[in-house]
Amino acid sequence: MAVKDTRTGVGRGLHGITASNSNTRISATRIPSRSASGTATPPLVNDPLGSNFERPRAAMVQRLQAQGITNSAVLAAMQAIPRHAFVDEALASRAYDDASLPIGHGQTISQPWVVARMIASVCGATMPTRVLEVGTGCGYQAAVMAQVFQQVHSIERIRALYDMAKERLRSLRLTKVRLVYGDGMLGLPSVAPFDAIVVAAAGIRIPQALFLQLSVGGVLIAPEGSGAQRLIRVTRTGASSWDRQELEEVRFVPLKSGLQV
Repeated sequence: MAVKDTRTGVGRGLHGITASNSNTRISATRIPSRSASGTATPPLVNDPLGSNFERPRAAMVQRLQAQGITNSAVLAAMQAIPRHAFVDEALASRAYDDASLPIGHGQTISQPWVVARMIASVCGATMPTRVLEVGTGCGYQAAVMAQVFQQVHSIERIRALYDMAKERLRSLRLTKVRLVYGDGMLGLPSVAPFDAIVVAAAGIRIPQALFLQLSVGGVLIAPEGSGAQRLIRVTRTGASSWDRQELEEVRFVPLKSGLQV
């Protein structure tokens, strides 16, 4: 497998990072996302508590713009999806903070900037159609992706989280997401190839099975590393060639194989 390696100039350093910071950015360096046209999506009408969170959600989107997220389709999706509906009721008041939050089973809902950055990073001049998410978690990132892409497949290895995500997506009538209970490190070969793959957990190496499930021209973004981690953006440039680019330093929960009942 031929992989061309390109690195961005982002400084290193793991200052003050704890387990509670999982699925967050480490470096404060701002790297603009690719811009793409998109139509604003209205807020979900079936969120009974939505009016209580309109202002903090709008403030979150403004903060994302200030942090370098410029993709209008992604920003509209972040505005449309109620993040508070995907966290425990006791944490709802913190749902729009610039932080990851625990969702149980040693997992977290990713920091809003991380969600927006990863989704925007797989958007190019041509918007991906068929997209795979590895690590559904509570379902929030899949919900945002469903506002941006036509077809979203998401795979989760922890049964309790799979059930949680399924229920929350159903309650919000987000039927475009196709959930699978399975081993994300294996991908979904029966559905591949994918125009984009977004991986929400960090492995020492990105599984080769995921590279092979990208279509030519497709883009994968994933955190990589055990101690120091970085977001890695990989573009499939040919039948047996990939272009690799290193982005920001991040801290994610570990990518694991197998199923957890």
